Amino acid sequence: MRFAVVLGTNDVASAIAVHLHRAGFCVVLSHDPNPPVMRRKMAFHDALFGDPVRVENVLGERIDSTMDVFKALGDPAHVLVTPLGLLDLLPIRAIDVLIDARMQTREVTPNLRGMTRLSIGIGPGFSPSANCDVAIETRPDRLGQIVVDGWTLAKDDVGELGGVGAERLVLSPHEGRWHTPVEIGTRVYKGFVVGHLSGIPVAAPYDGILRGIVRDGSDVPAGVALAEIDPRGRHAQWTGIDAQGQTLAQATLAAIRLHAAERIGASAAGSR
Repeated sequence: MRFAVVLGTNDVASAIAVHLHRAGFCVVLSHDPNPPVMRRKMAFHDALFGDPVRVENVLGERIDSTMDVFKALGDPAHVLVTPLGLLDLLPIRAIDVLIDARMQTREVTPNLRGMTRLSIGIGPGFSPSANCDVAIETRPDRLGQIVVDGWTLAKDDVGELGGVGAERLVLSPHEGRWHTPVEIGTRVYKGFVVGHLSGIPVAAPYDGILRGIVRDGSDVPAGVALAEIDPRGRHAQWTGIDAQGQTLAQATLAAIRLHAAERIGASAAGSR
């Protein structure tokens, strides 16, 4: 059984997890609180809180100990979701694929090389010559492109959804404790209060369907997305895997297959 660890519990990490699970991997999603997960109905994130979670008919199961992960390696029925970090997971068994899908904006990206047989970085800040074996672009104009040389492009503006760009996002104006009674999938209107950040009301910037919202009771930093409005009316999507997740998951599987083919080729050449 091939063992894959995906850093992150967001929608992109979850889309990749679904595809890896279907490809026969034992997949563990390792939670990172930064940034907070917003598109929770498209992610396995809420399994961390004991909620039943299903993404595209694949179940997510919270797991808390390295021993439980080890036991699941034999016959993983579900995607495993854990608060355990990478340093906790490394001793369990050799990791076949490590994927950083946290989509973080950070000045220093961790070096994943040498930890596993194959490391893949999703999004800005990754380079196969510096901190991973393969990188994958997330910018809308280059979504899913596999990078084997050089760096992925810096974070770009949010892609459009139904012709609406970044203005569909609700950003935290300051750090604080987030509270919301509003459920994902609710129709909202511009000015509708979707929650309170440290007691200060935060309103929807656009009419549409609430596509994502950070879990009630979360502590959030300034400048992160608290909620997202889908303006597409009856064509709105807030569950399952969207086009971005599908593209990035397929690119991840393509990178894994490419790496496997290269290893086989190198092995064949060395045996001549």
